[in-house]
Amino acid sequence: GSGKSTTLAAMIDYINSQRCEHVITIEDPIEFLHRDKKSIVNQREVEVDTRSFASALRSALRQDPDVILVGEMRDYETIETAITAAETGHLVLSTLHTLDATETINRIISVFPPHQQKQIRLQLSGVLKAVISMRLVPRADGHGRVPAVEVMIATPFIRDCIINKDKTKLIHEAIAAGVSQYGMQTFDQSIFQLYKKELITYDEALRRASNPDEFKLKIQGIQSTSDLAAEEMEKTMQSFEME
Repeated sequence: GSGKSTTLAAMIDYINSQRCEHVITIEDPIEFLHRDKKSIVNQREVEVDTRSFASALRSALRQDPDVILVGEMRDYETIETAITAAETGHLVLSTLHTLDATETINRIISVFPPHQQKQIRLQLSGVLKAVISMRLVPRADGHGRVPAVEVMIATPFIRDCIINKDKTKLIHEAIAAGVSQYGMQTFDQSIFQLYKKELITYDEALRRASNPDEFKLKIQGIQSTSDLAAEEMEKTMQSFEME
């Protein structure tokens, strides 16, 4: 696994501990049991309490939830209903089996027929708050694994990249450029920080890096082409948001 289920459970537990909300989870299977704290948490298991993620999600919308967790968005119907739920003011948390944030955006859009994709890009740009992608990397001390995490925040520029098909490919550069202002990071930036903190070995970091040659330059303190691209993208994002 990549830690998705544990991360979602931690997010629900945080909401449960900090806020008075009605939370409905739809899972396959239920892996963590949540007792009510400040929130009311109703958990449902696919093929035990409901037929499918999509049918459970439609049912959940009739029960006035504040937060909906969909264990996995597997099909068109589930994704469409999840977007509708987000548009009507619900916080929707879910997972997809993808490699990174850009692929996540593309996967969601590609589920829809071509004639709907322009509209879905508009809808998705309006409701998406963030995408967190995770990979578990063996720890340097040999005790377990540590997550390398890519974080994408739906900034005004990234929303524009979602709307415009030709700009979607710029999302990765925008993430790399949004470290200081938005707290975003790419997988390679995360892996570099894990290596600097001595949480993972050099060999493991090199093996996991998407561009090993640039990673070696970064370790030596030499600016890479990715660093230069990120600097240019940061200027582009700033000028875009000033318009």
